[in-house]
Amino acid sequence: MRGSVAIVGGGVGGLALAGGLHRAGWAVTVFERADALPAVGTGLGIWPSALRALDRLGLGDVARERGLPQADGAMRRPDGSVIGTIDVQRMRRRHGEGVRLLSRPALLGLLAEALPAGVVRFGATVADPAALLPAYDVVVGADGIRSATRAAMFGDRFPLRYAGVTAWRGTVAMDVPAGGETWGRGRKFGLTPQASGVTNWYAAVAAPEGFRPAEGDLVALRRWFGDWHDPIPALLERVDAAGVLHHDVHMVTPLPSYVRGRSVLLGDAAHAMTPDLGQGACQALIDAVALVDALTRSADVPSALADYDRLRRRPTQRMAAMAARAGRLARVRRFLGARDAVLRAVLSVGPPG
Repeated sequence: MRGSVAIVGGGVGGLALAGGLHRAGWAVTVFERADALPAVGTGLGIWPSALRALDRLGLGDVARERGLPQADGAMRRPDGSVIGTIDVQRMRRRHGEGVRLLSRPALLGLLAEALPAGVVRFGATVADPAALLPAYDVVVGADGIRSATRAAMFGDRFPLRYAGVTAWRGTVAMDVPAGGETWGRGRKFGLTPQASGVTNWYAAVAAPEGFRPAEGDLVALRRWFGDWHDPIPALLERVDAAGVLHHDVHMVTPLPSYVRGRSVLLGDAAHAMTPDLGQGACQALIDAVALVDALTRSADVPSALADYDRLRRRPTQRMAAMAARAGRLARVRRFLGARDAVLRAVLSVGPPG
C-alpha cells in the first residue's frame, strides 16, 4: 500500500518514520514546530534493537560509524564503592553488538539526511491534528509527551503522571573513561562519554512535583552531589549554569489503543516513559519501523494501524512499566542494602537489548 501521511513532530520517531515511508513510496509531510534541527543536546544510548531498526531504514552502518561504543561502567555509592558493574561484553555476546552513543542532534541529523528537502516543514505548529485528516490518508502523532495529537484522539482521559523525581541534564567539556550511575538516598547522578572531550551528565532527585531549589539549580546540584566520588565534583565545577536543563519527569498513562480512526501515535506521544532504562529514543525508532512495515504490507489503512497497535502497544507499555519500577528503586531512601542487592540482581540479568 502507498498513500499520503502527515507526521506531527520532527523528533526521532517522526523523522525515522518519514524516512521509512519515503523509501517505500509514500508522500510524506512532517510538521515540526521548531525552526530548525537542534544544534546542541545531550547524549542517547542506541541499543542493539534500535540499531537493527536503523538497519531497516538503511542508516545502521552510519549510526555505528558516527556513534561512540559504550564501554563497561559501574553503579556506585556516593563514596565510590561499587554496587555492580555494567557488562557491555555480555550484551555483545547476547545481542551481537553493544550500545552506540550518539548525541540527540547527531541522531536527528542522520535521520534528516535521508529525507529530500521540503519534506520537513519547520516552524509549523499544528494546533488541531484532526484538521489534517481530510488531506492525508494517515495522521501520525510523533509530537512528544505533551502530544496535541493524543489530546485530539483521547481528550483529557489519560493525563500525564508525575514520576516522583525532578531531573537535570547537560553536557560538559570533559573526558571520562567510562559511564555509570551513582545512587544515594533518593538521589542519583549519571555520566556518559558523548564524544571526544564531551561528557553527558544527568541528575535526579526525589521531590514534589514543581520543586525548584531556592538557591538555583547549579548551586543545589553542587550542594547535593559535590562531595560524591570523583569525577562528579570536578564535572560539576565545569558545568555552565546556562546549559543546564531542568524538568520534572512525567509518564504517559497507559492508553487503551495507539490508534483512533486514521490517527496513530508513536514514540513519547504514545508511551513516554521515565529515562531510567535509556529506552525512549530506541522505542521510538522501533515504533517507526513497525509502522512503516504495517503501512506498506497491508491492503488498507485500518488493517495496517490495527497491526501496528497489536505489535507495539503491549511491548512498549511493558518497557514503560519496567522503567517506572527502576525509577522507584532509585528513589529509595531507606533499606539501601536491600536496594543494592536488588540492583545487583538486575545487573546480573542484564538490561533489555
